[in-house]
Amino acid sequence: MKYTISHPTKKLVGTIELTASKSESNRALIIQALCSEKFEIKNLATAQDTKTLNKILSSIVTQSATESRSSRAESRDEGETIDVGAAGTTMRFLTAYFATKIGTRTLTGSDRMKKRPIGILVNALRDLGAHIQYLDKEGFPPLKITGKSLKGGEIEMDGNVSSQFISALLMISPEFQNGLAIKFKGNVTSRPYINMTLNMLEEFRVYGQWHDNYISVSKQNYHKKSEADYAYQVEADWSASSYWYAMVALSEEADLTIKGLKNPSLQGDAILADVFTFFGVKTEFISDGIRITKNRIKDEHFGFDFSDCPDLAQSVAVVVSALNIPALFNGLQTLRIKETDRIEALKTELKKIGTEVEILNENSIKITPTTIKQQLITINTYDDHRMAMAFSSLAMKMKEITIENPEVVKKSYPNFWNDLKSLGFVVKES
Repeated sequence: MKYTISHPTKKLVGTIELTASKSESNRALIIQALCSEKFEIKNLATAQDTKTLNKILSSIVTQSATESRSSRAESRDEGETIDVGAAGTTMRFLTAYFATKIGTRTLTGSDRMKKRPIGILVNALRDLGAHIQYLDKEGFPPLKITGKSLKGGEIEMDGNVSSQFISALLMISPEFQNGLAIKFKGNVTSRPYINMTLNMLEEFRVYGQWHDNYISVSKQNYHKKSEADYAYQVEADWSASSYWYAMVALSEEADLTIKGLKNPSLQGDAILADVFTFFGVKTEFISDGIRITKNRIKDEHFGFDFSDCPDLAQSVAVVVSALNIPALFNGLQTLRIKETDRIEALKTELKKIGTEVEILNENSIKITPTTIKQQLITINTYDDHRMAMAFSSLAMKMKEITIENPEVVKKSYPNFWNDLKSLGFVVKES
């Protein structure tokens, strides 16, 4: 299936009820599963990844501390196979979660998931006492996890590893007999995602602490707030708002309200509000979200380090290309192991509109655009939701753009195409 997208007026005016944060929702679900006190999660993301995690956790009968040590509980779970599909966060979070839960489980996923490395997390868990085996290729899913009570302790990790590995460990750290200390080698990338996790732990009375180059969390218990009607409220997704920022930047005129975003926010991608001032997008925080409008663009070279916000790189790459702004992107080291190799995918697809992407090293690319080509082109999404949504913004600069496999947006933003239509986009299926 393909969608061909156009916008007759190139003017963007209206209101969007933005999808909830997948990152925040997935963390809340793991904490909910680990917390002995029941609480509700409001505004849970409708993303496929979140639905997958929620379904898996809901199907698990949590055992009490006494029951979890019994051989009966272990034998009941023997041989259970859990398939996360293409949900990368779910694979990583459940690898850590199941390492602490008595029973033996096989954790597997899609073909692409079996090519996404998980060895760094598995090695860290093994160092903390976990029993995890590879069932196929060393360092990759599927995994056989035999859960047990873990002693925990101190481990060392490179600072530039995926923040999801670190967050997965932090969320189970209250379960460790001796707590957890993670010492980092080198600079820590994606720090805002780690801080999001620490802030959410603190919401449930688990306190971690930064000490220069390491984080420590002592043995504690999750507790919800004491209010009788307490529920955790998930914020809208700043990552998803990047596509709307891109469309405003490429529009002729824009006055767009996006509901559900907060200031301050737990999400590091809220830096969008600052980044897109360069592309002429003004952000105004209002009572229930933000209002973004189109201003003058800075017509000069753009440079940015995406170490703390790698999920924004594709949207910004499309914008600089469409606006013919030369750019240097740094901090892209995690993009190789996402749903696809996003660096190669950007290089291939941006070339179709006349942009050259030079890969300088594993962390950096140089983008050299020309006047955007106007012929009809088709964008390959590589089963990557962010490729589909980021490149859709080209409909504001071109007569039309065709997106292959548009259904991939369900991974994080299922209502994306309907939201486009509500703002005057024409979406034709073929």
